[in-house]
Amino acid sequence: VILGRAVRTIRRFGYAGFSLGISLSIATAAAPAAPHMTALSMKLLSQAEATAVDEELMATPGFSIDQLMELAGLSVAASVLAAYPPITHKRVLCVCGPGNNGGDGLVAARHLWHFGYSPSVVYPKRPSRPLFINLVSQMDMLQIPMLTTLPDDFDSQHDCLIDAVFGFSFNGAVRAPFDDILGRMRASKLPMLSVDIPSGWHVEDGPVGDEPLEPETLISLTAPKLGSRYFRGAHYLGGRFVPPAIAQKYGVTQPAYSGADQVLLLHPPMACES
Repeated sequence: VILGRAVRTIRRFGYAGFSLGISLSIATAAAPAAPHMTALSMKLLSQAEATAVDEELMATPGFSIDQLMELAGLSVAASVLAAYPPITHKRVLCVCGPGNNGGDGLVAARHLWHFGYSPSVVYPKRPSRPLFINLVSQMDMLQIPMLTTLPDDFDSQHDCLIDAVFGFSFNGAVRAPFDDILGRMRASKLPMLSVDIPSGWHVEDGPVGDEPLEPETLISLTAPKLGSRYFRGAHYLGGRFVPPAIAQKYGVTQPAYSGADQVLLLHPPMACES
């Protein structure tokens, strides 16, 4: 009975919810205890600060957008591996938006394929820039299914969702087709991981509207954003690529990652407030 409950808990919430704070390494072996740092004790970036950090990283000479997207997508894939291992969540559906957040999702889907998952991608609006054309071509090379909309029965066909629709630069109302897509994702029973900020949330003020997206897991990239202070699920950080000088300039504390891990668990799911 206990084992059955454990399996059901892992399948719904991933190992992050089951272990309540044990951060799995990228090899899914037990990792050393995470450092004493939480998202609430770290500097939380405003939208302007997050934009400025990205601009400094991409200054010439510096990182290219391709490099940063590759590192970010690898962090997303590593957080999926930690929270939802392929033994219980093999069929991953990655829902990608038209911007860089969606590009992070495409990179993550490719890495997840190499990690032993069976990913599929929903990509309704495809930019014509060479970067995104190459990312789509990489999906084709691995025969990763590319869809233009959510299947009617996507809950029964998949084990977890990746929300890579909108990132920290998003402003304004959600327009078609993503209004319908986010509504259906919100109604899904599948465990969900959001990339950088849950899609539709205000990057600084948090949930918007009466029925915001409520993922079980969040992966913050570079540093947590202000809106993440309202997030109460399992919260991972991926940003091992930020140079110390840029981190110090913006007051971002770089935690000690373990070994070759690309992510660390800032906090497990928090208890709901009464």
